[in-house]
Amino acid sequence: MKYDFDMEVDRRNSHSLKWEFMHTGEKLTHTTRFLGESRVLPMWVADMDFVSPKPVVDALIQRAQQGIYGYTAPTQPFYNSLVRWMKRRHDWRIEPEWICITPGVVPALNMLVRALVSPGDKVLIQPPVYHPFYRAIENNGAEPALNPLALDDNRYRMDFANLEAKCRDPKVKLAFLCSPHNPVGRVWTREELIRFGEICMHNNIPVVSDEIHGDLVHEDHTFTPFGHISNAFSENSITCTSPSKTFNLAGLRTSCIIIPNGNLRSSFEKVLQANGLFGVDAFGAVAFQAAYDHGEEWLAQLLEYIGGNLEYLERYVAQHIPRLKVIRPEGTYLVWLDCRGLGLGRKALRKLMLESARIYLDDGFIFGPEGEGFERINIACPRSMLVEALDRIRGAVAGLSQPSN
Repeated sequence: MKYDFDMEVDRRNSHSLKWEFMHTGEKLTHTTRFLGESRVLPMWVADMDFVSPKPVVDALIQRAQQGIYGYTAPTQPFYNSLVRWMKRRHDWRIEPEWICITPGVVPALNMLVRALVSPGDKVLIQPPVYHPFYRAIENNGAEPALNPLALDDNRYRMDFANLEAKCRDPKVKLAFLCSPHNPVGRVWTREELIRFGEICMHNNIPVVSDEIHGDLVHEDHTFTPFGHISNAFSENSITCTSPSKTFNLAGLRTSCIIIPNGNLRSSFEKVLQANGLFGVDAFGAVAFQAAYDHGEEWLAQLLEYIGGNLEYLERYVAQHIPRLKVIRPEGTYLVWLDCRGLGLGRKALRKLMLESARIYLDDGFIFGPEGEGFERINIACPRSMLVEALDRIRGAVAGLSQPSN
């Protein structure tokens, strides 16, 4: 069937994080600023403004109509849906017994640090990077070891010399890999992943690969699951995945942590038990299985639509807002905007976007100091909303004075 991604869905009164809340400092507060004629456009958190695949919606309606929402556990068909998806989409053969269920990838990251790292030890990350990485490390008494990405010719790359130096530190006990990378949008090549993995293995550092955006890859790029590269990498890695980003199901809080190594899996399962986590969300299980079994047609159309949004954004910025630069994403529906050409500090840049353009974005500095002067914009929205957002940014930037030479 043909899906309508141009339709804007009214999400008010749905407890939507994206449309009903804003960050005020460190606090998340309810807001009405995203409603009405003078609304601020929320284009921040990684949450699509598209209706999920019809087979998922139908399956959820059928489950809801049963009227009983008791304790739920994953069945063999649940596990098999992910096993088949990984083989079909990524040619990776995983075993059902490798899979641990968690209420989201972020809780899993916190529990993995708790399971595998002692207080005072370090976890390697590659900033500018998904900001919950920092919290997962610091929440559990560890310290981030920073291996910043390098920006060359408008494209990010890994700094392997720095990586080797950081991994020689005996206090580094774990590495977080963001693949595809959020927020810079890199889809790491097989060669890059091999070099990263070999450095980590040489220093006895297990790799946690956050691959939640692994199905959202643009044309001319190929996603490689880290654990699929070799048996050695499989045994030294933990893969975090979920249908939440792929099919817009984040609110159903059902994720899978794939751990081939029995010892690593046992350590993680002990932390799950210590936190009283068992079973799966009654609706999350239904949506998970329906998405992986019947969602490919929707996904193909989604990727084409987001690709069109990306092309529109790139052309518009080049023609009308040349003081900005688009870091072209190879994957994800998140775009990293280089706003340093505006010559604004973090507060002034935030004010420009929020007050002048009336766009609510994720400020680059929340992803680490390396993100200073950047903004992350979510383009998984109807084209009309993206057009409106860019027109607003154009007007706000036009009101700025030109930077002095």
